[in-house]
Amino acid sequence: MWLLDHNLPRQLTPIFQSLGIPAETSLQRGWQTLSNGELVKTAAATGVTCILTRDLGFGHAAAKALKRFSSVGVVLITLPQQRGPAYARAFQEAWSRKPIVPLAGKLVRWPA
Repeated sequence: MWLLDHNLPRQLTPIFQSLGIPAETSLQRGWQTLSNGELVKTAAATGVTCILTRDLGFGHAAAKALKRFSSVGVVLITLPQQRGPAYARAFQEAWSRKPIVPLAGKLVRWPA
């Protein structure tokens, strides 16, 4: 299961599902107010293997949590901010060139 942080457009969820990747948003789970470290901890406890975010500070704040919950990888998506549908199109375009490969216990920047 992949989790989209609250700062990513919900329009990405169906894209992942069409790729065969189960995905939900933190809002769908009711986790949008959790701190980054608590989000990693809660996600790990429920079987989430990848958290996607646009939050540049997430990696720093979650670094300790990633050491403790090494089954979860965090992907920092660096695409320029756009409205939901435009962002989803840019995401699909980037994915077609280089799909996301999360690494357990690590922060990965995508697309690199």
